[in-house]
Amino acid sequence: MFDRDYMDYHADRFRDHSLLFYDDNKILALLPCNIKDNILYSHQGLTFGGFIIDESMKQYKMLNCFDTLKKYMINNNIKKCIYKSIPYIYHKLPSDEDLYALFLNNAIAYRVDCSTTISLKKKIKFNKGRKAQISKAIREGVKVALSEDFDSFVVLLNSVLQKQHGVSAVHNAYELKLLYGRFQKNISLYTASFNGEIIAASLIYIYDNLVHTQYLASNDKGRELGALDLLIKTLIDKFSDDKIYFDFGISTENDGKKFNSGLSAQKESFGGRTITHMTYDLSVDIKGK
Repeated sequence: MFDRDYMDYHADRFRDHSLLFYDDNKILALLPCNIKDNILYSHQGLTFGGFIIDESMKQYKMLNCFDTLKKYMINNNIKKCIYKSIPYIYHKLPSDEDLYALFLNNAIAYRVDCSTTISLKKKIKFNKGRKAQISKAIREGVKVALSEDFDSFVVLLNSVLQKQHGVSAVHNAYELKLLYGRFQKNISLYTASFNGEIIAASLIYIYDNLVHTQYLASNDKGRELGALDLLIKTLIDKFSDDKIYFDFGISTENDGKKFNSGLSAQKESFGGRTITHMTYDLSVDIKGK
């Protein structure tokens, strides 16, 4: 997500203000950001953000990064930074240096979202209802396949979102095709079909350690036949050998204050457990500069 070829697909929607942090003239850290109304965000167009670092980072260096960030904010009349930390399941190495630095700098928990994640190396069994739906889908002849039919997928997705929530997907078919063309190793579309009709689908993002379901959708026929259940099981089985986690994404709305218990329970029925997406408010005093 932090590759410019990904970030810039929606550059027209956000005023980019990404920062580079240097140590002895070498880049130490990156902070993907946009700016709006004198507030720095990391980054509103991405699921999560925070400092991007490598194995050279040390705790004292991260504290220096935050000191530098605060000075930069004061000098540029930026009153606060809304900081979205990267959930630990996306780390390649243990790297919570920023969380301690946020604590020392009196950052306030601004938003907490619940995401549901399956540990592929220590799976919890599906519940009986999920197993029954998977068996039904197999019995009825539902077929799961890799696809590039993004137009049909977006039609299905938007019909479900409009019916359930009165909204449309963040990405349109053109954007999904654009991103897929740039990141074919990282973005895949899987569909579940019955009699040639797509009745359920999932767009997944593939990372080094995990697979994330960016979108899941099933129409009425798909729910009746258990198509999405079979699709999810197929994906879990496919990636169990070379990935550590299978991440469903959040089940919260309204800045984390509204919990969708039904959606969370559905994900948990596949053996998922909660991780959190943390967002912090780091404010500075620009009046006293």
